[in-house]
Amino acid sequence: MKTPGRVRVLIVDDSASVRQVLREVLESDPQIEVIGVAQDPYVAVERIKQEIPDVMTLDIEMPRMDGLTFLDRIMSQHPIPVVVCSTLTGHGSDTALAALEKGAVDIIAKPKLGAKEFMEESRVRICDVVKSAARARLQRPRVSIDSVKPKLTADAVIAAPASRALIQTTETVVVVGASTGGTEALREFLEALPLDAPGVVIVQHMPEAFTARFAQRLDHSCRVAVKEAAENDSVLRGQVLIAPGNRHLLLKRSGARYFVELRDGPLVSRHRPSVDVLFRSAARYGGRNVIGVIMTGMGDDGARGMLEMKQAGSFNIAQNEATSVVFGMPAEAIKAGGVDRVLPLGEIAREVVRLCHAQ
Repeated sequence: MKTPGRVRVLIVDDSASVRQVLREVLESDPQIEVIGVAQDPYVAVERIKQEIPDVMTLDIEMPRMDGLTFLDRIMSQHPIPVVVCSTLTGHGSDTALAALEKGAVDIIAKPKLGAKEFMEESRVRICDVVKSAARARLQRPRVSIDSVKPKLTADAVIAAPASRALIQTTETVVVVGASTGGTEALREFLEALPLDAPGVVIVQHMPEAFTARFAQRLDHSCRVAVKEAAENDSVLRGQVLIAPGNRHLLLKRSGARYFVELRDGPLVSRHRPSVDVLFRSAARYGGRNVIGVIMTGMGDDGARGMLEMKQAGSFNIAQNEATSVVFGMPAEAIKAGGVDRVLPLGEIAREVVRLCHAQ
């Protein structure tokens, strides 16, 4: 029997130890209920016939039927929010990213060794991912969401500036923040940008082992160049920099040159990299030369930073509710007063290019 208000989860993984630890981790959250476990997709199908879960966690390297094949069948026959459980290195990264392209909502990264210790240490992140997935917009009515309370603000990473004075330059920089559902939203946005698009700097909430592969896949499909950001990379026209997983990314400027700086720093709003850290640095070093974009995602990461950008003179765009997988981060930014325009995903790239030409 369903417990009212709790997220019902089915765990699908061929490792008995992972099933056990993941169950313990999820059930430590009073808002989550594990309704069953399955060692492969065939057993999972029988479980789903008995009770449809709100979320399914899915290993992607299993015997009898691989996770990608099963994901295809689930999404075509009875869509369920799926969170992929993948190993951290090698082929697992590519397969997990392919799963996101096929409709999975998010990724829980697990190492090949030490999965028990890793999952216990990542308890809060794992539970947040599953609860966020339960609110994902697939082919069913939206569910309203509550904001994730920030663990720390971006003040913990960005030191107060010595001066608010900015060196003015004519070059425009686009800063983008996204979380749940963001991998596909970013792909659509970046594929629509022209070769000479302004420099773009992105924070996407994603485990550290996946951001380099994610950037490589985007680089192959986009006209603009896409790479995982490295320390002191220049922000260049026609190039996109994506924050490495588990590193904060800041926009900086020296004269007319924009560049990025990477920091380890503490968790901010339960995330590293943090959208707020990027946005607040953009407010301080970019001002009116910045266009901000906030996309699909759960929580309020980016809301404060986007307001600071607007106060510094930037123009900010939020993805609308109808095209967001989770209308959390855009909604919080709108509520905070930092958004100038709300647009469907398919119109954001065109508006960014128009704004750049108008400046």
